Amino acid sequence: MKTGVIGLFATALLTLAGCYTNPVTGRQSIMLISQGQELALGQESFGAISRTERISTDAGQNVRVRRIGARIAQAVGDQLPDAKWEFVVFESKDANAFALPGGKVGVYTGLLALAENDSELAIVIGHEIGHVIARHGAERMSEAMVIAGVGAVGAAAVEEKTDAKTRDLFLLAYGGATTLARVLPHSRGNESEADRMGAVYAARAGYDPRAAIGFWQKMTRQKEGAQTGAVLPAWLSTHPSDAKRIADLQAFMPQVVPLYEANRAKFQ
Repeated sequence: MKTGVIGLFATALLTLAGCYTNPVTGRQSIMLISQGQELALGQESFGAISRTERISTDAGQNVRVRRIGARIAQAVGDQLPDAKWEFVVFESKDANAFALPGGKVGVYTGLLALAENDSELAIVIGHEIGHVIARHGAERMSEAMVIAGVGAVGAAAVEEKTDAKTRDLFLLAYGGATTLARVLPHSRGNESEADRMGAVYAARAGYDPRAAIGFWQKMTRQKEGAQTGAVLPAWLSTHPSDAKRIADLQAFMPQVVPLYEANRAKFQ
């Protein structure tokens, strides 16, 4: 029974799996979600957000976001096939933004208040679009499917040899181990990859990537000012610490500043 279940799972995984190469970083990842499925999920999510969130009517904010977004989209080029770009400003105090498959990008007014110059906003928009081009969402879904499948096989094998109680203990331990050893570190790695991609796209669009450092320093001060409880340890977080992000971006600047220098004249 154990061998049969494992064999069926392995066969299904090999049949469904595909490999995706990040066009900016060159990193390869296993995908169990098709780009068509990913696009459908993105459209559904954007529709839901647009119906429930308040869309800003501030003409100046909308013009700014669309102008910067259009330059980032130009820098992306054909790395997001069949993109139907749409840049929307939502009313919210959150200093946040998002991008979804298909080229749907949302920016919250709280972020616009924090990103004082266009280069800072370009960095954030580029970061969010980087997540989409790297297919981080589909990658996380694929990872969850693999983890769940392996866990089911392992639980079946444990129960076959012992009992249901031991199976439940196995699943509890397995869930904790995979979260700490794989899921959270992988999520932090995705964020760091999107940071680098955002800097590259901003530089290609003629925006100074060094603005990323100043922006994250402001984000750090804002978080520290709003902090009321204990700080979550880095190893339990889905994102790298602000200090690590800043240090990594500083180390990346010698690679990306020349790209900015080569492109900024095109937009002056």
